[in-house]
Amino acid sequence: MVVLLPDFVSPSWRCPIDPNTQKLIAIAIYAIILLAIGFVASKRMHNIKDYFVGGKKLGFLSVAFSARATGESAWLLLGLTGMGFALGVQAFWVVVGELIGVAGAWLFMARRFKRLTDQYDSITVPDYLESRLRDNGHWLRLIAAGSLLIFVPIYAGAQVFASGGAFHNFLGWNHFAGAAFGFIIVLIYITKGGFTAVVWSDMFQGSLMVLGLVVLPIVGLLEIGGVTNVIESLRAIDPHLLALHGPGPAEAVTKVVVPSTGGWNTLTIFGVVGLVAIGIGFWGSPQIFVRYISMKSEKSILPGTVVAVVWTVLADSGAVLIGIIGRALMNDQILPASNESVLPMMAEAYLVPFITGLFIAMVLSAIMSTIDSLLVLASSAAVRDYWQKTKNPDMSDEALMSTSRKLTLILALIAFAVGMALLLINKDKQIFWIVIFGWSGIAATFCPTMILSLYWSKLTANGAKCAMIAGFLGVPIFSFAVGPILKAMGMDDIAEYLTKLDVLLPSFIIGFTVAVVVSLFDKKGQANLVGVEEDLRFAKSGKQ
Repeated sequence: MVVLLPDFVSPSWRCPIDPNTQKLIAIAIYAIILLAIGFVASKRMHNIKDYFVGGKKLGFLSVAFSARATGESAWLLLGLTGMGFALGVQAFWVVVGELIGVAGAWLFMARRFKRLTDQYDSITVPDYLESRLRDNGHWLRLIAAGSLLIFVPIYAGAQVFASGGAFHNFLGWNHFAGAAFGFIIVLIYITKGGFTAVVWSDMFQGSLMVLGLVVLPIVGLLEIGGVTNVIESLRAIDPHLLALHGPGPAEAVTKVVVPSTGGWNTLTIFGVVGLVAIGIGFWGSPQIFVRYISMKSEKSILPGTVVAVVWTVLADSGAVLIGIIGRALMNDQILPASNESVLPMMAEAYLVPFITGLFIAMVLSAIMSTIDSLLVLASSAAVRDYWQKTKNPDMSDEALMSTSRKLTLILALIAFAVGMALLLINKDKQIFWIVIFGWSGIAATFCPTMILSLYWSKLTANGAKCAMIAGFLGVPIFSFAVGPILKAMGMDDIAEYLTKLDVLLPSFIIGFTVAVVVSLFDKKGQANLVGVEEDLRFAKSGKQ
């Protein structure tokens, strides 16, 4: 049964174009739209503020869609759908974490941040931190820029890796050819149109993403015959797929299709906390917060909050439902190690080829909307926060924009190389966890400092520097060192708990604690915070 082409339609009426050609036509239309966006946006680039924050003239709809499309990536379309397939209902804890993160950032941080960045005339997050923390030595700016230049290529490289997988799953292309095709499209429009092209393309891509994530679960439900059949099918596979605690530890890792012995215990609680903690990254990651800088007015924040929350509910819930319904429909057709192929396989099985092509474009949208934002962010970190502010303060806007475009190209090539390396090392590596590593690195570096900078007047520049370094180092240490060390010491149980918790929450806690402790002991830094209490009162009330 082809859901979007009813059975009563005569075969002679069906599209005479080859199915793969239909898919390529859909992708071509998508690519042409993106290139057109880049061309039009390039006509609006007059200075460095236009290139990095759209001239601070963007409305709530553009900002909300861009923030959400940027905050997601291939992990939403391929990773989170795969988690829904593997974990069942437990994957909804990621949706809870995302809602807490998104709503918390918009409601409790965006307004204060917008007021202060306007007051300081900041166009990057390091601009803001330097002004807020009264740091004149540029080390804070350099630490921030350096961390971005390390984690952004990893994060963006994971998206390149995912684009290769998407073309392979949908069209049977070679992984490397698919990755190169997606990379070339994003490279063209981002180097021409800068931040404005990123935001406009995000709005188009975000719309496409949420539409597809709402439509495919409905198609799946129609195919299986309703919610009751989904429940019965999952219960037959593993009843714990219907429980919020999810499958047992072994089953959650291997995705085996036998009934598990899972249940609520300390380990499953740690796992749930780890899934919810993914949302912490929305509380200060620069690729999200630069969107708030770009808003035309703080009046955009309330409607922007509504749009962002609704988008999150629809898109994230839709992704999990695709995985759950896909498990009920295709349990015997998807190998345990390839659960992240559930969306491509459902689209291929139940949609006509042209619509399947649009779903390929949807996956590319998730990938590109993150890559483009990350590259502009890293470019701004290097050019604005390092080259101009510390080396060439008199550099003209024209020279800055030219340098930014060149550096964006260089960073893109580095990200492409990282993506190719990931493909060479292990094509079967789970996209979700590769992306989460990059996401966690940026979040652990910036989020503790961003939260404290908006709410605690005693945060000093030294406290922020130490916190950023601690959070930055925490991610690779918890990822690669802590587990093996604990196991070597015979502490396997503790290692397993930390594995379930993942790296972001402990790294965040360490960074937050370091910021507070160092700031309290930094008497010289406290003396430099002249006028900060007045700034924070203004951030809270909007009154000078």
